[in-house]
Amino acid sequence: MTQGTEARMTMIESGNASHAAAVMPGHNAPARNPGTAFDQGWVESIRVNLSAVERRVATLPKRRTVKKAWQAAWLLKAVTCIDLTTLSGDDTPGRVRRLCAKARRPVRADLLEALGFGKRPLHVGAVCVYHEMVPTAVAALEGSGIPVAAVSTGFPAGLSPFRLRIAEIGESVAAGAREIDIVISRRHVLTDNWQALYDEVKAFREACGEAHLKAILATGELGSISKVAKAATVAMMAGADFVKTSTGMEKVNATLPVSLVMLRAIRDYHERTGHMVGFKPAGGISKAKEAIAYLILVKEEMGDAWLSPALFRFGASRLLGDIERQLEHHVTGRYSALNRHPMG
Repeated sequence: MTQGTEARMTMIESGNASHAAAVMPGHNAPARNPGTAFDQGWVESIRVNLSAVERRVATLPKRRTVKKAWQAAWLLKAVTCIDLTTLSGDDTPGRVRRLCAKARRPVRADLLEALGFGKRPLHVGAVCVYHEMVPTAVAALEGSGIPVAAVSTGFPAGLSPFRLRIAEIGESVAAGAREIDIVISRRHVLTDNWQALYDEVKAFREACGEAHLKAILATGELGSISKVAKAATVAMMAGADFVKTSTGMEKVNATLPVSLVMLRAIRDYHERTGHMVGFKPAGGISKAKEAIAYLILVKEEMGDAWLSPALFRFGASRLLGDIERQLEHHVTGRYSALNRHPMG
């Protein structure tokens, strides 16, 4: 082993050990969000200055960059926060099993060895599938500690009968899903019917039982940035354990301005109630550089405690491939083709 490689190993390890959310998964999760009583006054008091939000996120790439071994360390951190996802009409058990194998070993062994990771465990945050594929994913991930997340409640539109949406949650939990990604009824937000949104998410939370609830807001369809902040707050009041930007199927999915607004809502909720709620940007995040920008935003806005799979996830299917390419470039100095880093 060369002296340069040893130096990189030291930097990667110290770069991650320097804060509470180190690369390694398996942090102790915070207590679940029990929710609070609905507070109309709190909701109506929420205001967002869009120009200030846009100025804040515009400065992020210019002020905060990480290079070389530090970048590799941040990318390994990002891997542990990925909800590796397949939500296609042509999903098969074989495809899901291959995706689960990738979730268990998301980065090639030779790259981890070169980065000084050796045989230490590294895996993604969760595997996200439709209900039909939950039993397959649960079986494929047995013993790994990786939870299965199921999209539910009439995903992606959320327009199926309410009783069927409740039943769908129960079926996925019974099949072994430990996380449920629900979609809210956008009409409640668009018509400012915040009590109806609260009641809906609260019912979904009760149907989840011990499974964690991630509330998808579909921010690209809510009409304004202020409605995004209000919808996130109401979902947290109702007991959501995570708030998530998008289904990944809207015309506009995760963006940094929307993410900043949701993180500020999470921070405000934590300051008022003491309850910690997670954040999941999803849809369109496919580049390693974008992942680092989101991690930096979370670190600056929320602190190190949120840089953990227990409180931060990426909803992604293509991101992992680009992260592996960047890690190989760090190790070898050369970029490789994406087919060298298949998802399954």
